[in-house]
Amino acid sequence: MLAIPCPWCGPRDETEFRYGGQAGLATPPDPNAVDDAAWADFLYVRDNPKGPFRERWYHRAGCRRWFDVERDTLTYVIADVRPAGSMAPDGDR
Repeated sequence: MLAIPCPWCGPRDETEFRYGGQAGLATPPDPNAVDDAAWADFLYVRDNPKGPFRERWYHRAGCRRWFDVERDTLTYVIADVRPAGSMAPDGDR
């Protein structure tokens, strides 16, 4: 079982959380100006690296807050946990 450290509640069992996908994705500033192919890419295409990856998690059985996690997808080691949106964009590691 994975222990996820909530920034507000501390370490909890992964069953208390809901996975929210890749973190750090910016919504297009004018969604009406985006063509269908680009919109589909934004909605459905995500990175799937081996190694460090930024994810969003929701603490559904606790504080009910969203937060960002940097987790290694090979080892499951969690390197960083912060409130949602407070991690630097992917290019600024």
